[in-house]
Amino acid sequence: QVQLVESGGGLVQAGGSLRLSCAPSGRTFRTYNMGWFRQAPGKEREFVATIRSTLGSTYYADSVKDRFTIFGDNTKNTVSLQMNSMKPEDTAVYYCAASTQNWATAQVTGEHQYDYWGQGTQVTVSS
Repeated sequence: QVQLVESGGGLVQAGGSLRLSCAPSGRTFRTYNMGWFRQAPGKEREFVATIRSTLGSTYYADSVKDRFTIFGDNTKNTVSLQMNSMKPEDTAVYYCAASTQNWATAQVTGEHQYDYWGQGTQVTVSS
């Protein structure tokens, strides 16, 4: 059984930084994209960022572009999300996800395109 385990969530003041990490447990598997999604209270889960494991190419939601950076180690299927200049609207549960499919584009932003998910980690940004 494959599981993704997130870590690094917590409480931060507006303007501050946090780094989230995600690592797999269980059997090994090949990934083509790893990504981060988030779900704020009362809202649907939304795409945040993704990285193409083999090429290192990245893609971000407009709301986090230039503030968040996704990076990973494709040999270990690990991925991290560095979040800077955080805003109260970044408050959400953040989920790590992994896609084992070789999509035609590196911009893999749909939930249905990911096969494995973590349990989520809470990030709260105070004003």
